[in-house]
Amino acid sequence: MNIAVLVLLGLAAAGGLLLTARGERLRPTWGAALLSVLLAVAGVLAWVAGSAPHGLVQGVTLAAVLAAVAGGGPVATAVLQAADPAASGVIGGPQDPEILRGGAWIGALERAAIAGTLLAGWPEGLAVVLAVKGLGRYAELRAPAAAERFIVGTLASGLWAVACVGIAVLVRA
Repeated sequence: MNIAVLVLLGLAAAGGLLLTARGERLRPTWGAALLSVLLAVAGVLAWVAGSAPHGLVQGVTLAAVLAAVAGGGPVATAVLQAADPAASGVIGGPQDPEILRGGAWIGALERAAIAGTLLAGWPEGLAVVLAVKGLGRYAELRAPAAAERFIVGTLASGLWAVACVGIAVLVRA
């Protein structure tokens, strides 16, 4: 079963990369749902299977980090669109490219940092990562659309990364 967990996490990572490559405006609405289903099934299998051999644990951990980094962008975008579907593509709305530019790269780095702090056994690092992100965006958060996009996107992205790492932790136990 642990091999199935590895395969599902690998599929989530590959799917996240494919969806990210399509761009924020061209992603299918079902893409993030599919990634979420893959992650949920991997989580259930990891929970049922329990600990894995050391080599497999390393593979699952790597796949979990890749899935966290690659899959979080499409998931965060889907959550943002679900939070305010009327504003998609509207100037000043959540999909306006002038609001919070560079968010995709910042999100990927944020998810990598979240995964790293949790895997290192330093959950306090989450506060550091989120504080640095908030301070870096502070000047841009005066616009209501930017503040809402920041909060919703950060929470969706961070929860995705935590869920991916949680599967690696389940396989370690």
